[in-house]
Amino acid sequence: MENNAANQQDTNITDGFTSPESILDHWQGHRRLTRKVIEAFPERELFDHCIGGMRPFAEMIKEIIGIADAGMQDLFTSTETPINELSHHSGKSFTNTKEDILNTWDDVTYKIDCLWPLIPRQRFHETMKAFGTYEGITSDIIFYWIDNEIHHRAQGYVYLRSLGIQPPAFWDRH
Repeated sequence: MENNAANQQDTNITDGFTSPESILDHWQGHRRLTRKVIEAFPERELFDHCIGGMRPFAEMIKEIIGIADAGMQDLFTSTETPINELSHHSGKSFTNTKEDILNTWDDVTYKIDCLWPLIPRQRFHETMKAFGTYEGITSDIIFYWIDNEIHHRAQGYVYLRSLGIQPPAFWDRH
């Protein structure tokens, strides 16, 4: 009887499997690791090295930055940035040094940290149309953003290994 009461209390306290705070912590852990991968690249190879027809890692990072930046803005303001306005689709010039990429990365990380706590909790359960194209539950779309980053970071690992550079430990997200 006591265990049932305790279990019922725990159910009332928790907000499902995870919380917006734990999703943010998880995402920022991945962002810290991706930043380490960017740092591991030599300047020229960050922009020029590719294998098997894949894009250079800087182009992949441009995509990750664009999705996170516009995605957070859309999530916070309930707007839809058209997909063709994302930096990796628009053809607009992007930073051309590793230092600029890292600074832009840090700016977006700061934006995420500032905006995330201001997003109403119910927003994570609502339907949104990411970039005017992809409709789904907000939390699922956020998980896509994270999955996309992991996917491209893994490509960065392959590039680093092909250059004879030991990539950061995949488990070290601190």
